[in-house]
Amino acid sequence: MLQDSHGRRFSYLRLSVTDVCNFSCNYCLPDGYQCTDKTEPLTLDEIRQLAITFAKLGTRKIRITGGEPSVRRDLPDIIRIVADTPGITEVAITTNGYRLPEFLPSWIDAGLTKLNVSIDSLDTRQFQAITGHDRLQDLLKGLELAHELGFNNIKVNAVLMREHNADQLPQFLHWLRDTPISLRFIELMQTGENKEFFAANHVSGDDIKKQLLSQGWQPALRKPDDGPAQEFWHPDYAGRIGLIMPYSKDFCSTCNRLRISSVGKLHLCLFGEHGYDLRPLLSEQKSDQLKQEIRMSLSEKKATHFLHDGESGAISHFAMIGG
Repeated sequence: MLQDSHGRRFSYLRLSVTDVCNFSCNYCLPDGYQCTDKTEPLTLDEIRQLAITFAKLGTRKIRITGGEPSVRRDLPDIIRIVADTPGITEVAITTNGYRLPEFLPSWIDAGLTKLNVSIDSLDTRQFQAITGHDRLQDLLKGLELAHELGFNNIKVNAVLMREHNADQLPQFLHWLRDTPISLRFIELMQTGENKEFFAANHVSGDDIKKQLLSQGWQPALRKPDDGPAQEFWHPDYAGRIGLIMPYSKDFCSTCNRLRISSVGKLHLCLFGEHGYDLRPLLSEQKSDQLKQEIRMSLSEKKATHFLHDGESGAISHFAMIGG
């Protein structure tokens, strides 16, 4: 398995298949998607080569991200390619849920095993204000359909923001009483384009954690392949809560993920300074060179990000490499 110089092992790959997003979330793309690079995204053959290579290097979980991955019409084919790769045991997707009831059955049929949907508010008007789209009911119908189909490995992501939805924590908790999903509260993170927004809206994950513990929520045991979320459960609730707190102490010590951008660049950290271009090596004839390049690049992974110093690296917004 891939390992860096700090002893961290990497079994999880976040694979972006497009940087295009059809939402205009105020914390990511407030002005909507702006095409700044006309480079074509990874082809199916290139995605297949990446999946095969990372599987041989010990990757067991691949999460398909964007932008918004469902803007690609061949998304079911991408899911099937990843799911059919020997060694890959989990195929996840992170989506804004656009037309989820329509798309979900084909994703499941292609081999999807985990679903993450972004829902930043359970209030219809506030959801539209944050995302620019009146799609909340479609997302909720999509989650209901997933349960009807027996697909229960679902997480919901919400970014809490002081001026927009931080006061809706009680509403989210009420929803979890009878909804068997894992709700992930994600700390707002600073990027190159949202510094003023971040300063006005950042909510500390530690403050939310204190509230949960005071209300009887209890830390859940971590599994070896768990991501960065600290998860909590409560005997009176059907759902769970996860907190992703990149500004907390030692956040990076459990890092187990690498990222590939939609144009084939390896990013060692969401907030790194640059990516390593793997695209010239994405052919079966160059598979050994590809593995060597990935290993060599990983030796440069730093012990931590530098968000605490106000440094967000080269990332302008999260749609660039899938968050």
